[in-house]
Amino acid sequence: MTSSKVDATQLNDADLAAHLAHCAGQILCNVRASGLFSPKALGKAGDQTANQFLVHALREARPDDGLLSEEEKDNSERLNQSRVWIIDPVDGTREYGEERSDWAVHVGLAINGVPAVGAVALPGLDGGIVIRTDRSQAVPPPPAKLRMVVSRTRPAPEAVAVAEKIDAELVPMGSAGAKAMAVILGQADIYLHSGGQYEWDSCAPAAVALAHGLHASRIDGAPLIYNQEDTYMPDLLICRREHAEKVLDAIRAA
Repeated sequence: MTSSKVDATQLNDADLAAHLAHCAGQILCNVRASGLFSPKALGKAGDQTANQFLVHALREARPDDGLLSEEEKDNSERLNQSRVWIIDPVDGTREYGEERSDWAVHVGLAINGVPAVGAVALPGLDGGIVIRTDRSQAVPPPPAKLRMVVSRTRPAPEAVAVAEKIDAELVPMGSAGAKAMAVILGQADIYLHSGGQYEWDSCAPAAVALAHGLHASRIDGAPLIYNQEDTYMPDLLICRREHAEKVLDAIRAA
């Protein structure tokens, strides 16, 4: 019998990110399918289990790289490293615990602060898909009325104001990764967020969005810069490039 074991040290960065995101997604689905946890406990169990897998796998496969995870105690040594993996084991813990489909796994690699490589797994969507930086696909054309994806529980006031100004339809959705990938998949055209995110919320989605030819920036138009001492990165804009200036102008006006 041939072994299916993968030598992660031999994978390139994009293959490694995609493989780990996919495997973590499978682990999370298995944890959820066990039926052992209440919705609240399920989120914590999934976060911890997926985090342990991703952290150990990355330290095995890329021992010389830095690492930043939402679920791991931060280590300032990463600030001296040019290559830093930034991961979110379960982006959308609430949605995962509620057994919804709009949650994600983020595995991103920042190189000199730039979101360079990444994969976003959507394990609950169509049997599980992984969208990655090295396999870009054509983003579907927008409809006549633009669609702006926002938080399903607490839409940012700035996003609501901008949507009114540009006459965009609001599309409620769960995790940041799911919202960002919705633009790539043609389910939305603009993802505008303000008021509370961290580097792990956007590194992999931003890398994937940029690789697919989309615009990704802070909401003032500034570039996204990762591996900072303060990991708080509260705002994000991902959209088609032809819509970026219109949205940025509307943000300034709002």
